[in-house]
Amino acid sequence: MAAGEARGVIRLERVIDALPAELDALRAEARANGHGMLDTLAAEWASGATRFDRPGEMLVAAFIDGALAGIGGVTLEPAIPGTLRMRRFYVALAYRRHGVGRALAAALLDEARQQGRAVTCNAAAGSERFWEALGFAPDRCDGHTHLLAR
Repeated sequence: MAAGEARGVIRLERVIDALPAELDALRAEARANGHGMLDTLAAEWASGATRFDRPGEMLVAAFIDGALAGIGGVTLEPAIPGTLRMRRFYVALAYRRHGVGRALAAALLDEARQQGRAVTCNAAAGSERFWEALGFAPDRCDGHTHLLAR
């Protein structure tokens, strides 16, 4: 499919019991592009260290026409009490600039807003403009790069 060509409807699904079966392919793509966050997601999920199941946490997968297009979550921010942290956020290259990242972020941030919580993220190089367009402000401290105030 050519860049900018129309795609199917984005379907968001909360991940609760098991990671999406298609995650391995997305992990391989992320790894090939120098990103290890999905390997960390899989390892922490398997060990039980992070299951996005504490109050305020959630993991969401985005699908287009049945294909896993992206994934992302929020966890409690360990450095700032009462704050959430965007984690393990990745959109497949083929689905970038098609609203997948924005849809994932909107679902996660809507939940945070309803709870009245600030959210941090550690923006990967090149993704700063994406996060800033969502309202995050540069804030390099406590292990994060950006902060979305309450």
